[in-house]
Amino acid sequence: MPEQDKDAMIQDFLSRERFEREHGGASTPMPRYRCHKEVWAMKIADVLDPTRNGNESDGSRILVIADAGYAPIRVPREYVRKHEPKAGGYYVVYDDGYASFSPAAAFEQGYTRIGV
Repeated sequence: MPEQDKDAMIQDFLSRERFEREHGGASTPMPRYRCHKEVWAMKIADVLDPTRNGNESDGSRILVIADAGYAPIRVPREYVRKHEPKAGGYYVVYDDGYASFSPAAAFEQGYTRIGV
């Protein structure tokens, strides 16, 4: 895209952004989507820092699972920094192996438990 077109696009965006801010919101609502995927997930009871006195933290955390019978899960620093897991939310793993965090309200509104 030529620089002139990029500049015009940016100017148009900034003008619409200013208009929406001054007139109470977007002129067209965002599209809505319904979730239809299956995931693996466990509710988090607690998030623990495994660092002991005198040791430097590697940034990982231990997720204590709320349901009985599941071992705690250690998540690496990258997961912690990106997702900021909190007690009460869900540790979620997608079909492709991607691990994420979902706040309880959002997860419970979007998913129904289907198995063990």
